[in-house]
Amino acid sequence: MRLDKFLWCVRLHKTRALATEACRKGRVQLNGAEAKPAAEVKVGDEVAVRRPPIWRRFRVLDLPAGRVGAKLVPGLIEDITPLEDLEKEELARRTRPEEAFLRGRPTKQQRRHIDRFRSGSD
Repeated sequence: MRLDKFLWCVRLHKTRALATEACRKGRVQLNGAEAKPAAEVKVGDEVAVRRPPIWRRFRVLDLPAGRVGAKLVPGLIEDITPLEDLEKEELARRTRPEEAFLRGRPTKQQRRHIDRFRSGSD
């Protein structure tokens, strides 16, 4: 099975086009080497997908006939990401909400607070 199709079938990427793009940009490895979208995936192969700030690693247990439901994915791939990497990802996840607050357009409530702060009134 093609690597880009496999990534899409096991829900590691939302669309096949995104899976193809990730392969072309070097964000996917097959057995430790960068892989092209057309690389053949076999049972027992190791697939690594870049999810900043870490590489998520998976072992192929079985090949799906087509896209499968989320409940069936654990029967097709096994997550073998090292524990240290998962801890890094968790730390990054915990720090993101504060950063998200600083980006984007303020809500109506936030604009009112900003206006009060600028005018000097409570």
